[in-house]
Amino acid sequence: MNTTKIGWAGLGNMGIPMVSNLLKAGYAVQVFNRTRNKEKDVLDAGATAAGNLSKLGSGNDITLTMVSDDAAAKELFTAPEGLLAGEVKGKLFINVSTVSPETSRFLEESCINKGAAFMEAPVSGSVKPAQDGTLIILAGGTEDAYQKAKPLFDVLGKLSLLVGPVGAGSAAKLAINYFLGLNLQGLAETVLFAQANGVKTEDMLTIINEGACGSGITKLKSPAILKGEFPAAFALKHLAKDLRLAKEQGLDAPLSTPLYESFKQAQEAGLGDEDVMAIYKHLDK
Repeated sequence: MNTTKIGWAGLGNMGIPMVSNLLKAGYAVQVFNRTRNKEKDVLDAGATAAGNLSKLGSGNDITLTMVSDDAAAKELFTAPEGLLAGEVKGKLFINVSTVSPETSRFLEESCINKGAAFMEAPVSGSVKPAQDGTLIILAGGTEDAYQKAKPLFDVLGKLSLLVGPVGAGSAAKLAINYFLGLNLQGLAETVLFAQANGVKTEDMLTIINEGACGSGITKLKSPAILKGEFPAAFALKHLAKDLRLAKEQGLDAPLSTPLYESFKQAQEAGLGDEDVMAIYKHLDK
């Protein structure tokens, strides 16, 4: 078993398979989730439970966090009983959530003030790559922190890149999710236009996927369009949030505003908890 003690806060659709892969790789992992019953699967797989966030942060060499938004990430670290409440000097904290560059830099400063190190490592990929350990990890931080974290990244993903200082990883994640949104919106619009002009859905998807326009994401999402079912691998509300963060970060490309408005409207229409490809359902209405 690897002797590095790992803490993990946040056990949602992504956190559970990522922790499971660390356990399979021989790491001792201690976990904390605000909704404690979500800990059950990983506890059954060999993880241990921390009594609170403070114990999680002080009791492990490296602690990773995976939560839904900026406010939740800040609370994890800075709450009175948060990760930084105990003695954390010399510890490394890694936020794998998607947050704004400003939030990442805030978390870094909070860690430094306590004598700890911080790295951001948002991931590109959804539940299936998380299960398979084939995520792409977009790290921001120092070379020293990256080298300490890399053995974990090698378990969690097929590729990790140190793209720059803290803030650069978040920016890279917002950029790739903007590209994801463009692909999904374009796929949905293309299929709906073809349908309106008498082309069968399955035929149009075959034309896309067998030609130069086909990609991993078009092939991955085609079955959902054909079935008309959109169980969340990556919830639409999270992409709407990421597009908002990108706009706040200065994204003003010609397609960025209509794209953000489209996903925002889909979320407001009640599709936020469905998969990102439910943008097709929204546009079809």
